[in-house]
Amino acid sequence: MTLQLDLKKALGLVMTVLVITSVIPRSAAGRTVLEPEVRLARLHYDGGGDWYCDPSSLPNWLALFRSRTGIPTAETEVVVTLDSEDLYSFPFLYVSGHGRIALEAKDLMELRRYLDGGGFLYADDNYGLDPSFRAMVAQLYPENELEPVSGNHPIYHSFYDLPGLPKIHQHDGEPALGYGVFRNGRMVLFYSYSSDIGDGLEDPDVHGDPPEVREAAAKMAVNILMYALTHP
Repeated sequence: MTLQLDLKKALGLVMTVLVITSVIPRSAAGRTVLEPEVRLARLHYDGGGDWYCDPSSLPNWLALFRSRTGIPTAETEVVVTLDSEDLYSFPFLYVSGHGRIALEAKDLMELRRYLDGGGFLYADDNYGLDPSFRAMVAQLYPENELEPVSGNHPIYHSFYDLPGLPKIHQHDGEPALGYGVFRNGRMVLFYSYSSDIGDGLEDPDVHGDPPEVREAAAKMAVNILMYALTHP
């Protein structure tokens, strides 16, 4: 069931955040026009993992978010590295992959600065990322462990009411679990383990998931992005 009570307030806050942190300058008749829209930034990381996995998932995610919330979005994601000049133009970073992620000390420092400055990182374990991602988080925030995010957390209720993280693909049969890193009361990082939200967002013919599974992934993806945009 879609949450209605605070939706107008949430949408207003989203648009405020976009105007402040995520505007695209466009030239019109010699002047710059600011057109706010939601954009997703996919992180190109080192270590050997396929950071580019699930190529249709993010365009589909943006289209779903646009159609279900009425909030304007870009057509596709932007690829950034942690030394990209425009990194701070994007309040939302996405990480996924099947392999290893490894960040150098300077990149860890930049990611920490980005997150502590108001950015948000969503990492989706695509069956294989888990060991190296957990090690990376331990380096990133040695004073803040990944904590389980229970079903009553607002991220599961920011647009749709969900009981928790949905299970999209079976893999080893472990339950889908959400984890977060919290800084000064704010969740700066959300990690979905043994779920594969990104796979559930891909074009229907890629994995052949049934409609109800794809719908579960869609609802969780909308919730994640809405939460990130309304808790800057």
